[in-house]
Amino acid sequence: MLVLLPPSEGKASSGRGAPLKPESLSLPGLAEAREAVLAELVELCAADEEKAREVLGLSEGLRGEVAKNAALRTAGARPAGEIYTGVLYDALGLASLDAAAKKRAARSLLVFSGLWGAVRVTDRIPSYRCSMGVKLPGLGALTGHWRAPMAEVLPEAAGRGLVLDLRSAAYAAAWKPKGEVAGRTATVRVLHAPTRKVVSHFNKATKGRIVRSLLSEGAAPKGPAELVTALRDLGYAVEAQAPGTAGKPWALDVLVDEVH
Repeated sequence: MLVLLPPSEGKASSGRGAPLKPESLSLPGLAEAREAVLAELVELCAADEEKAREVLGLSEGLRGEVAKNAALRTAGARPAGEIYTGVLYDALGLASLDAAAKKRAARSLLVFSGLWGAVRVTDRIPSYRCSMGVKLPGLGALTGHWRAPMAEVLPEAAGRGLVLDLRSAAYAAAWKPKGEVAGRTATVRVLHAPTRKVVSHFNKATKGRIVRSLLSEGAAPKGPAELVTALRDLGYAVEAQAPGTAGKPWALDVLVDEVH
């Protein structure tokens, strides 16, 4: 099973660990595309703080993020699972998983990123600020920058098993599973059951809880239909829509009354 996650806008500090080693990151087929984004982002943020703030869409209160980006090559690095914070990652609670579940997380979780493309939760990265919606002056829109390398690398990373896609729209646009990979992909929405509407907090927290449940229980669904069964067995209310044509993903709605 491969689980595709969005990053978090907020991130923990880099700390004092050893600096980034780009060659150590998973998915080495993305290395050239990563270096292109990293080089332009560092140069932009080191040269012109105001322009960098404008390009990155940062408010005055987030001015410090520009200096953080300028120092990406020398800043301390930590596992990505420690860098990403926020509602989804709080609910996922990687640090509190048992040893077996942590191993499953290391194998299964892939976090998408405007800067790195995609990383495993064990990949060591510095804290940064660069969303997939950014348009760099030289490279252009990052969504477009990542499409070709992702199309080369991600099908192999997906292997032959289930792909559970929990990404937000901006990150999903960087790689859309096609063909037989799409046929074993399940996308998930979380709906507030009484209103049938997507609510941000319900959505993020429940997605984190779903991943935690699957990892903790050692669930290993082989495809979308098996995933529906596994989630229902775990106590989730799931409505599933199988694709009407081949090469399309399944659409799953998880209904939630409230999140405690």
